[in-house]
Amino acid sequence: MTMTTAEPLRQDLVSDRSNKGFERLAEPFRRELKLHCYRMLGSLHEAEDLVQETYLRAWSSFHNFEGPKSSVRAWLYRIATNACLNAIASRKTMQRLLPDQMGPATTQLPDSHSPPATEVAWLEPYPDSDLDEIADSAPTPEALYASREAVQLAFIAAIQELPPRQRATLLLCDVLSWTAAEAARLLGSSTASINSALQRARETLAKRYPAGRAPQLRPPNPTQQKLLARYLAAWEEHDLDGFLALLKEDATLAMPPSPHWYVGRHDIRFFSTWAWPQCGGFRLLPTAANGQPAFAVYQRGVDAQWAARSIHVLTLADDTISALTVFGPPIGPQLFAAFGFPLILPEAVGAGSVSKPHQS
Repeated sequence: MTMTTAEPLRQDLVSDRSNKGFERLAEPFRRELKLHCYRMLGSLHEAEDLVQETYLRAWSSFHNFEGPKSSVRAWLYRIATNACLNAIASRKTMQRLLPDQMGPATTQLPDSHSPPATEVAWLEPYPDSDLDEIADSAPTPEALYASREAVQLAFIAAIQELPPRQRATLLLCDVLSWTAAEAARLLGSSTASINSALQRARETLAKRYPAGRAPQLRPPNPTQQKLLARYLAAWEEHDLDGFLALLKEDATLAMPPSPHWYVGRHDIRFFSTWAWPQCGGFRLLPTAANGQPAFAVYQRGVDAQWAARSIHVLTLADDTISALTVFGPPIGPQLFAAFGFPLILPEAVGAGSVSKPHQS
Protein backbone atom coordinates (compact mmCIF):
# COMPACT_ATOMS: atom_id res chain seq x y z
CA MET A 1 0.00 0.00 0.00
CA THR A 2 1.37 3.40 -0.98
CA MET A 3 1.28 5.92 1.87
CA THR A 4 0.65 9.61 1.11
CA THR A 5 2.78 12.33 2.73
CA ALA A 6 -0.03 13.09 5.20
CA GLU A 7 -0.42 9.48 6.28
CA PRO A 8 2.82 9.10 8.30
CA LEU A 9 1.92 12.15 10.39
CA ARG A 10 -1.65 10.95 10.83
CA GLN A 11 -0.36 7.53 11.84
CA ASP A 12 1.95 9.21 14.35
CA LEU A 13 -0.99 11.10 15.83
CA VAL A 14 -3.08 7.96 16.07
CA SER A 15 -0.27 6.02 17.73
CA ASP A 16 0.50 8.70 20.33
CA ARG A 17 -2.71 9.28 22.28
CA SER A 18 -0.96 9.76 25.63
CA ASN A 19 -1.06 12.85 27.79
CA LYS A 20 2.37 13.76 26.47
CA GLY A 21 1.18 13.44 22.89
CA PHE A 22 -1.78 15.70 23.55
CA GLU A 23 0.27 18.27 25.45
CA ARG A 24 2.93 18.33 22.73
CA LEU A 25 0.34 19.29 20.14
CA ALA A 26 -2.12 21.40 22.10
CA GLU A 27 -0.19 23.20 24.86
CA PRO A 28 1.58 25.75 22.58
CA PHE A 29 -1.81 27.32 21.82
CA ARG A 30 -3.02 27.80 25.40
CA ARG A 31 -2.08 31.48 25.77
CA GLU A 32 -3.61 32.60 22.48
CA LEU A 33 -6.77 30.57 23.15
CA LYS A 34 -7.14 32.26 26.52
CA LEU A 35 -6.85 35.64 24.82
CA HIS A 36 -9.41 34.59 22.20
CA CYS A 37 -11.83 33.52 24.94
CA TYR A 38 -11.25 36.82 26.76
CA ARG A 39 -12.06 38.78 23.63
CA MET A 40 -15.22 36.74 23.17
CA LEU A 41 -16.36 36.96 26.80
CA GLY A 42 -14.91 40.22 28.14
CA SER A 43 -13.99 38.41 31.35
CA LEU A 44 -10.57 37.24 32.49
CA HIS A 45 -12.05 34.72 34.92
CA GLU A 46 -14.52 33.30 32.40
CA ALA A 47 -11.71 33.04 29.84
CA GLU A 48 -9.64 30.96 32.26
CA ASP A 49 -12.59 28.63 32.86
CA LEU A 50 -13.36 28.29 29.15
CA VAL A 51 -9.77 27.47 28.25
CA GLN A 52 -9.86 24.71 30.83
CA GLU A 53 -13.12 23.46 29.35
CA THR A 54 -11.64 23.65 25.84
CA TYR A 55 -8.69 21.47 26.80
CA LEU A 56 -10.89 18.98 28.61
CA ARG A 57 -13.14 18.69 25.56
CA ALA A 58 -10.15 18.43 23.26
CA TRP A 59 -8.55 15.70 25.35
CA SER A 60 -11.76 13.70 25.54
CA SER A 61 -12.07 13.72 21.74
CA PHE A 62 -8.36 13.51 20.93
CA HIS A 63 -8.65 9.83 20.01
CA ASN A 64 -10.94 10.86 17.13
CA PHE A 65 -8.70 13.63 15.83
CA GLU A 66 -7.34 12.66 12.42
CA GLY A 67 -6.14 15.92 10.98
CA PRO A 68 -2.54 16.89 10.29
CA LYS A 69 -0.53 18.70 12.91
CA SER A 70 -1.12 22.04 11.17
CA SER A 71 -4.86 21.76 11.82
CA VAL A 72 -4.56 21.31 15.60
CA ARG A 73 -4.82 25.08 16.03
CA ALA A 74 -8.02 25.27 13.97
CA TRP A 75 -9.46 22.30 15.86
CA LEU A 76 -8.79 23.96 19.22
CA TYR A 77 -10.19 27.29 18.06
CA ARG A 78 -13.36 25.54 16.91
CA ILE A 79 -13.81 23.95 20.34
CA ALA A 80 -12.97 27.19 22.18
CA THR A 81 -15.21 29.41 20.04
CA ASN A 82 -18.19 27.10 20.35
CA ALA A 83 -17.61 26.79 24.10
CA CYS A 84 -17.64 30.59 24.33
CA LEU A 85 -20.83 30.87 22.28
CA ASN A 86 -22.50 28.30 24.53
CA ALA A 87 -21.32 30.15 27.64
CA ILE A 88 -22.68 33.45 26.34
CA ALA A 89 -26.00 31.83 25.45
CA SER A 90 -26.33 30.57 29.03
CA ARG A 91 -25.83 34.02 30.54
CA LYS A 92 -28.56 36.40 31.60
CA THR A 93 -26.91 39.00 29.37
CA MET A 94 -24.74 38.49 26.30
CA GLN A 95 -22.53 41.49 27.04
CA ARG A 96 -19.97 42.62 29.56
CA LEU A 97 -19.70 46.39 29.35
CA LEU A 98 -18.18 49.46 30.99
CA PRO A 99 -20.23 52.23 32.64
CA ASP A 100 -19.94 54.59 29.65
CA GLN A 101 -21.74 52.01 27.50
CA MET A 102 -24.69 51.74 29.84
CA GLY A 103 -25.84 55.32 30.21
CA PRO A 104 -24.83 58.99 29.98
CA ALA A 105 -22.12 60.56 32.12
CA THR A 106 -23.30 61.95 35.43
CA THR A 107 -22.69 65.23 37.19
CA GLN A 108 -24.05 63.89 40.47
CA LEU A 109 -22.27 62.25 43.36
CA PRO A 110 -22.95 58.56 44.07
CA ASP A 111 -25.29 57.68 46.89
CA SER A 112 -22.88 56.55 49.60
CA HIS A 113 -25.60 54.32 51.05
CA SER A 114 -26.19 52.45 47.77
CA PRO A 115 -24.12 49.29 47.23
CA PRO A 116 -22.08 48.96 44.01
CA ALA A 117 -23.87 47.43 41.03
CA THR A 118 -22.35 43.99 41.50
CA GLU A 119 -25.31 42.34 39.80
CA VAL A 120 -24.06 43.78 36.49
CA ALA A 121 -21.58 41.65 34.52
CA TRP A 122 -18.81 44.21 34.10
CA LEU A 123 -15.97 44.02 31.62
CA GLU A 124 -12.67 42.98 33.21
CA PRO A 125 -9.09 44.02 32.35
CA TYR A 126 -6.49 41.57 31.00
CA PRO A 127 -2.95 41.42 32.45
CA ASP A 128 -0.16 42.06 29.96
CA SER A 129 1.85 39.23 31.52
CA ASP A 130 -0.62 36.86 29.84
CA LEU A 131 0.19 38.42 26.46
CA ASP A 132 3.77 37.17 26.59
CA GLU A 133 4.74 34.84 23.75
CA ILE A 134 1.69 35.85 21.70
CA ALA A 135 2.51 37.41 18.35
CA ASP A 136 2.43 41.19 18.59
CA SER A 137 1.48 41.75 14.96
CA ALA A 138 -1.28 40.51 12.71
CA PRO A 139 -0.76 36.95 11.42
CA THR A 140 -1.08 38.16 7.82
CA PRO A 141 -1.45 41.53 6.08
CA GLU A 142 -5.15 40.76 5.57
CA ALA A 143 -5.93 41.15 9.27
CA LEU A 144 -7.38 44.55 10.14
CA TYR A 145 -6.22 44.49 13.74
CA ALA A 146 -2.84 43.50 15.13
CA SER A 147 -2.94 41.36 18.25
CA ARG A 148 -1.98 44.21 20.59
CA GLU A 149 -4.46 46.63 19.03
CA ALA A 150 -7.24 44.09 19.47
CA VAL A 151 -6.73 43.80 23.22
CA GLN A 152 -7.17 47.48 24.15
CA LEU A 153 -9.84 47.98 26.77
CA ALA A 154 -11.91 50.20 24.45
CA PHE A 155 -11.74 47.63 21.64
CA ILE A 156 -12.80 44.77 23.91
CA ALA A 157 -15.67 46.93 25.17
CA ALA A 158 -16.69 47.79 21.60
CA ILE A 159 -16.87 44.21 20.37
CA GLN A 160 -18.95 43.20 23.37
CA GLU A 161 -21.74 45.24 21.77
CA LEU A 162 -21.78 42.86 18.80
CA PRO A 163 -24.07 39.83 18.74
CA PRO A 164 -22.02 36.76 19.72
CA ARG A 165 -21.69 35.21 16.24
CA GLN A 166 -20.75 38.57 14.72
CA ARG A 167 -18.20 38.93 17.50
CA ALA A 168 -16.74 35.51 16.72
CA THR A 169 -16.71 36.22 12.98
CA LEU A 170 -14.92 39.53 13.39
CA LEU A 171 -12.30 38.02 15.70
CA LEU A 172 -11.66 35.06 13.41
CA CYS A 173 -11.45 37.10 10.20
CA ASP A 174 -10.20 40.57 11.15
CA VAL A 175 -7.97 39.68 14.11
CA LEU A 176 -6.81 36.12 13.38
CA SER A 177 -7.05 36.64 9.58
CA TRP A 178 -8.98 33.48 8.81
CA THR A 179 -10.75 33.43 5.48
CA ALA A 180 -14.54 33.56 5.37
CA ALA A 181 -14.56 29.96 4.17
CA GLU A 182 -12.40 28.85 7.11
CA ALA A 183 -14.58 30.77 9.59
CA ALA A 184 -17.68 29.22 8.02
CA ARG A 185 -16.32 25.71 8.55
CA LEU A 186 -15.44 26.51 12.15
CA LEU A 187 -18.84 28.02 12.94
CA GLY A 188 -20.84 25.50 10.91
CA SER A 189 -22.16 28.21 8.63
CA SER A 190 -22.02 29.28 4.98
CA THR A 191 -19.42 31.59 3.50
CA ALA A 192 -22.18 33.99 2.45
CA SER A 193 -23.51 34.09 6.00
CA ILE A 194 -20.02 34.78 7.37
CA ASN A 195 -19.43 37.60 4.91
CA SER A 196 -22.78 39.14 5.84
CA ALA A 197 -22.05 38.91 9.57
CA LEU A 198 -18.58 40.36 9.03
CA GLN A 199 -19.97 43.32 7.11
CA ARG A 200 -22.49 44.09 9.86
CA ALA A 201 -19.82 43.78 12.56
CA ARG A 202 -17.49 46.14 10.70
CA GLU A 203 -20.29 48.67 10.24
CA THR A 204 -20.95 48.65 14.00
CA LEU A 205 -17.27 49.10 14.86
CA ALA A 206 -16.91 51.89 12.31
CA LYS A 207 -19.17 54.02 14.52
CA ARG A 208 -16.45 53.94 17.18
CA TYR A 209 -13.47 53.74 14.84
CA PRO A 210 -14.16 55.95 11.79
CA ALA A 211 -10.65 55.19 10.48
CA GLY A 212 -11.64 51.53 10.24
CA ARG A 213 -9.46 50.21 13.05
CA ALA A 214 -8.38 50.82 16.62
CA PRO A 215 -5.43 53.21 17.13
CA GLN A 216 -2.04 51.57 17.26
CA LEU A 217 -0.65 50.99 20.72
CA ARG A 218 2.91 52.01 21.48
CA PRO A 219 4.91 51.65 24.70
CA PRO A 220 4.98 54.85 26.79
CA ASN A 221 7.69 57.23 25.60
CA PRO A 222 10.03 58.97 28.09
CA THR A 223 7.61 61.90 28.53
CA GLN A 224 4.73 59.53 29.24
CA GLN A 225 6.90 57.55 31.67
CA LYS A 226 7.38 60.76 33.64
CA LEU A 227 3.62 61.36 33.50
CA LEU A 228 3.02 57.90 34.97
CA ALA A 229 5.52 58.60 37.74
CA ARG A 230 3.67 61.85 38.50
CA TYR A 231 0.38 59.93 38.55
CA LEU A 232 1.77 57.50 41.14
CA ALA A 233 3.09 60.36 43.25
CA ALA A 234 -0.17 62.32 43.08
CA TRP A 235 -2.20 59.40 44.38
CA GLU A 236 0.26 58.41 47.10
CA GLU A 237 0.59 62.02 48.26
CA HIS A 238 -3.17 62.74 47.99
CA ASP A 239 -2.32 65.56 45.59
CA LEU A 240 -5.66 66.14 43.88
CA ASP A 241 -4.46 69.14 41.87
CA GLY A 242 -1.44 67.15 40.72
CA PHE A 243 -3.69 64.30 39.59
CA LEU A 244 -6.10 66.58 37.73
CA ALA A 245 -3.23 68.34 35.96
CA LEU A 246 -2.36 65.06 34.25
CA LEU A 247 -5.81 64.69 32.68
CA LYS A 248 -6.84 65.76 29.23
CA GLU A 249 -9.48 68.49 29.38
CA ASP A 250 -12.21 66.07 28.22
CA ALA A 251 -10.84 63.01 30.03
CA THR A 252 -13.23 60.33 31.27
CA LEU A 253 -13.32 58.52 34.61
CA ALA A 254 -15.22 55.23 34.94
CA MET A 255 -15.30 53.09 38.08
CA PRO A 256 -16.94 49.69 37.68
CA PRO A 257 -18.82 48.28 39.59
CA SER A 258 -20.20 51.79 40.12
CA PRO A 259 -22.41 52.77 37.17
CA HIS A 260 -21.31 56.39 37.57
CA TRP A 261 -18.80 57.89 35.17
CA TYR A 262 -17.60 61.42 34.60
CA VAL A 263 -16.36 63.52 31.68
CA GLY A 264 -13.98 66.45 31.93
CA ARG A 265 -11.65 67.77 34.59
CA HIS A 266 -14.36 69.85 36.26
CA ASP A 267 -16.67 66.91 36.94
CA ILE A 268 -13.80 64.58 37.82
CA ARG A 269 -12.62 67.18 40.35
CA PHE A 270 -16.16 67.42 41.74
CA PHE A 271 -16.27 63.66 42.32
CA SER A 272 -12.68 63.31 43.55
CA THR A 273 -13.04 66.17 46.05
CA TRP A 274 -15.87 64.15 47.61
CA ALA A 275 -14.27 60.70 47.33
CA TRP A 276 -10.60 61.19 48.24
CA PRO A 277 -11.13 62.37 51.86
CA GLN A 278 -13.08 59.17 52.52
CA CYS A 279 -10.05 57.04 51.65
CA GLY A 280 -6.96 56.24 53.65
CA GLY A 281 -3.48 56.39 52.19
CA PHE A 282 -2.67 54.78 48.85
CA ARG A 283 0.22 52.70 47.56
CA LEU A 284 0.48 52.14 43.80
CA LEU A 285 2.43 49.36 42.12
CA PRO A 286 3.00 49.62 38.36
CA THR A 287 1.66 46.96 36.04
CA ALA A 288 0.07 46.84 32.58
CA ALA A 289 -3.33 45.72 31.32
CA ASN A 290 -4.76 45.40 27.83
CA GLY A 291 -1.53 46.74 26.38
CA GLN A 292 -1.95 49.92 28.46
CA PRO A 293 -0.22 51.29 31.58
CA ALA A 294 -1.95 50.29 34.78
CA PHE A 295 -1.50 50.32 38.55
CA ALA A 296 -2.46 47.96 41.35
CA VAL A 297 -3.70 50.24 44.12
CA TYR A 298 -3.59 49.40 47.82
CA GLN A 299 -5.43 51.33 50.53
CA ARG A 300 -4.33 51.63 54.14
CA GLY A 301 -6.98 50.26 56.48
CA VAL A 302 -7.79 50.97 60.12
CA ASP A 303 -5.52 48.04 61.00
CA ALA A 304 -2.64 49.87 59.26
CA GLN A 305 -2.38 47.14 56.65
CA TRP A 306 -2.19 47.92 52.95
CA ALA A 307 -5.11 45.99 51.42
CA ALA A 308 -5.86 45.43 47.73
CA ARG A 309 -8.26 48.10 46.54
CA SER A 310 -8.42 48.61 42.77
CA ILE A 311 -6.80 48.21 39.37
CA HIS A 312 -6.35 51.47 37.43
CA VAL A 313 -6.09 51.21 33.64
CA LEU A 314 -4.92 54.36 31.88
CA THR A 315 -5.37 55.46 28.28
CA LEU A 316 -2.73 57.97 27.22
CA ALA A 317 -3.06 60.68 24.58
CA ASP A 318 0.28 62.37 23.89
CA ASP A 319 1.40 63.67 27.29
CA THR A 320 -1.98 63.47 29.04
CA ILE A 321 -4.41 60.85 30.35
CA SER A 322 -7.50 60.69 28.15
CA ALA A 323 -9.33 57.93 30.03
CA LEU A 324 -9.03 56.33 33.44
CA THR A 325 -10.88 53.13 34.30
CA VAL A 326 -10.79 52.20 37.98
CA PHE A 327 -11.87 48.64 38.75
CA GLY A 328 -12.89 49.04 42.37
CA PRO A 329 -14.12 46.64 45.07
CA PRO A 330 -15.17 43.91 44.88
CA ILE A 331 -13.94 43.55 41.26
CA GLY A 332 -10.51 45.06 41.86
CA PRO A 333 -9.27 42.81 44.68
CA GLN A 334 -10.52 39.74 42.79
CA LEU A 335 -8.11 40.62 39.97
CA PHE A 336 -4.94 41.06 42.01
CA ALA A 337 -3.86 37.42 41.88
CA ALA A 338 -4.14 37.37 38.08
CA PHE A 339 -1.88 40.43 37.97
CA GLY A 340 0.63 38.78 40.28
CA PHE A 341 -0.03 40.87 43.39
CA PRO A 342 -0.90 39.81 46.97
CA LEU A 343 -4.08 40.92 48.67
CA ILE A 344 -2.08 42.38 51.57
CA LEU A 345 1.00 44.41 50.69
CA PRO A 346 4.10 43.55 52.73
CA GLU A 347 5.37 46.47 54.79
CA ALA A 348 8.70 46.28 52.95
CA VAL A 349 6.98 47.57 49.81
CA GLY A 350 6.32 51.25 50.21
CA ALA A 351 6.18 54.53 48.38
CA GLY A 352 8.80 54.94 45.69
CA SER A 353 9.99 51.34 46.02
CA VAL A 354 9.32 50.60 42.37
CA SER A 355 11.36 52.68 39.97
CA LYS A 356 9.58 51.92 36.70
CA PRO A 357 5.98 53.20 36.54
CA HIS A 358 5.05 50.97 33.60
CA GLN A 359 6.14 47.58 32.41
CA SER A 360 4.73 46.00 29.28
